[in-house]
Amino acid sequence: MPYIKTRDGTDLYVKDWGSGRPVVLIHGWPLSADSWDAQAMALAEAGFRAIAYDRRGFGRSGQPWTGYDYDTLSDDLADVLEQTGATSDATLVGFSMGGGEVARYMSRHEGKGVVAAGLIASVVPYMLKTEDNPHGVPEETLQSIGDGIRKDRFGFWTSFFKDFFGVGMISSPVSDETIDWARHTTMLAGLKPILECAKSFGHTDFRGDLPAFRVPTLVVHGTADKTVPIDATGRAAAKGIAGAQLVEYDGAPHGLTVTESDRFTNDLLTFLGRGRDGAVSNGREDAVR
Repeated sequence: MPYIKTRDGTDLYVKDWGSGRPVVLIHGWPLSADSWDAQAMALAEAGFRAIAYDRRGFGRSGQPWTGYDYDTLSDDLADVLEQTGATSDATLVGFSMGGGEVARYMSRHEGKGVVAAGLIASVVPYMLKTEDNPHGVPEETLQSIGDGIRKDRFGFWTSFFKDFFGVGMISSPVSDETIDWARHTTMLAGLKPILECAKSFGHTDFRGDLPAFRVPTLVVHGTADKTVPIDATGRAAAKGIAGAQLVEYDGAPHGLTVTESDRFTNDLLTFLGRGRDGAVSNGREDAVR
């Protein structure tokens, strides 16, 4: 089943590996389901069914003109669950922008069929800096993302992915080839979807969605995340979700599923009950109640 069709007729590309309890992986902006490959393989090998799909407008999915708001994107997630048969005992794991789909699904679709959730370097609950969200990202910074993409879409990604993966003057946690892969993957996305999704993840307030998380929830975030600041997102999400488990990766950048791949994969498997060592990694861990 390489494709499913959403309720509004959009084709979504779906990767479905393994068998067992389903774990649905929702990728970040501006990548594709392939960004989850390391975790999807580990999940399938551990006896889970790993389902990852390209968000509308990205990767191999269709590029409609509309539908890049989180209500529609959460409906797409609901359609993926329904058409893959992952309608019970599912775990939803969203990276970056993908955390928004998880949050909106939990409220808009009342968490149907979901037994656990993960918010990984996620934009939840609110990215925008406001008077009541002082640790968020200033409006002018969010605006500069769209402006930079419109001016030189292809050049923009070079500096963006350096911050994404924490590449600095001295440190380089990923290879040049990894950055090339990320840039090439992004080229598959349409300009309209890229711009509209940037508006959505930057301006959607998910604080009202947090009470809908009534399942065990893992929150993982890097303390050096320059793309999605931890104070406005990971830490705030963990405080707003009853019983959430917060794991902070000291010094990790936004793209921690790559830079901390083995560590994160083991933490995810441990959360799901199949970890290699039975314990969360040695980063900071808080059970927030």
